Amino acid sequence: QRRVHGGVGLLQLPAMSSNDHVTPEEDVDSQVVHAYKGVGESVDPRGVTFDALHPGVEYNTLPTYPARPSYREFEHSLRKASQVVAFDGCPHDPHHPASVPIYQTATFVQPSSTEFGAYDYTRSGNPTRTALETQLAMLEKAHAAFAFTSGMAALNTVMRLASSGEHVLVGDDIYGGMYRLVTKVSSTCGIIPSFVDTTDISKVRAALKPAVKLLHIETPSNPLMRISDICAIAKVVHEHGMLLSVDSTMMNPYLQNPLELGADIVVHSGTKFLSGHSDTMCGVVIVAREDLAKRIAFLQNAEGTALAPFDCWLLLRGIKTLAIRTERAQENALKIAQFLSEQPQVTRVFYAGLAPRSADDAEASRAYNLHMSQARGGSSVISFTTGDVKLSRDVVDGCRLFKITVSFGSCNSLIEMPCVLSHASIPAEMRTLPDDLIRLSIGIEDVRDLLEDLARAFAVATQRRDSAV
Repeated sequence: QRRVHGGVGLLQLPAMSSNDHVTPEEDVDSQVVHAYKGVGESVDPRGVTFDALHPGVEYNTLPTYPARPSYREFEHSLRKASQVVAFDGCPHDPHHPASVPIYQTATFVQPSSTEFGAYDYTRSGNPTRTALETQLAMLEKAHAAFAFTSGMAALNTVMRLASSGEHVLVGDDIYGGMYRLVTKVSSTCGIIPSFVDTTDISKVRAALKPAVKLLHIETPSNPLMRISDICAIAKVVHEHGMLLSVDSTMMNPYLQNPLELGADIVVHSGTKFLSGHSDTMCGVVIVAREDLAKRIAFLQNAEGTALAPFDCWLLLRGIKTLAIRTERAQENALKIAQFLSEQPQVTRVFYAGLAPRSADDAEASRAYNLHMSQARGGSSVISFTTGDVKLSRDVVDGCRLFKITVSFGSCNSLIEMPCVLSHASIPAEMRTLPDDLIRLSIGIEDVRDLLEDLARAFAVATQRRDSAV
């Protein structure tokens, strides 16, 4: 029987009978994963069981989620804008619902007193979460994806790949919460953080000492939009036998796919663009290899950081409009970036999608061309400076349509000053951000209204400045 699964034909194999036990881990590989030798094929998880009494079974090695195909070499028959919509997250549901059901349950009834079913406890696995993780793996062409309770929970799990005494390298322009995590939390477990300018490959190469476990980067970085060469960094990191993790929150899967560029791990704060409505918290870890998938799955289960079913459903709903939201917001962002670059009060605009106004600006041209070679647009986050902290504050306070908030990626337009809000956890002496920096997250409103709101805010702020002189 063939059905449509994520826009491709799916072969629904007969469900395993109650006698088709999956026993030790090598049997999982041979009996279940073997059924996935053709990508896009599936085994009905309702028939998969694990014999708890088999002498070769080690409980902690059993899968915490149903076996799924790897989408690493997957070639989708649909384009990205269709992939986010045409996805069947529950191909085995006999009622064929148009929307993935919310499996709002903590536990699942087991086949017998000596068998584990595909699901046993929602902390370990849940069909709604399986649907979300499957779609994310398909979008990123990954081996597997994992949904967490927040972006920070996802980042913390990535840091847990390092052991006490090992080093992690982190880009020197990063989200404030990540700085706090590696300096105040991971460091207490003996993991040693160091910071490096990842826009300079020679500095990356020089920082890769033998004790380094992984390098974690953001590109574009938040909030200065600094661009790092994912392909070049991946090559250097892999030459040293280390891992490359890319926080691609600023570029959702519709715009950038780091695993295809050589990264081992990609992280998203699903709270942002994937959700798109500022109505749920979520983090995502997506990996290129089976060994990483097994370790992330173990940590997620052991530490209880998996995303709840209802939040998974909200993400699934948000992803359906990812393409149209991204394109509209990105179109608005380019017009606003151009507007800002023409304002006399603005000293500099940081936006990955804005081509340099002068061909003589070699560094800006290099960064723009590099970004456009590894992404499909500039997304919709812009930062800019005014040279005057008081003026910047008055611009932020003068906006009416832009909401003052720490996040980004919503369908609503947002504004903040990172040194006061999103990056305040970085000590002032360690920050690389100018105090007058303003960050905008551009939404899907009519761009004319957004431009009028900014123009009015600039006028009010300028009048206050001039009257104070």
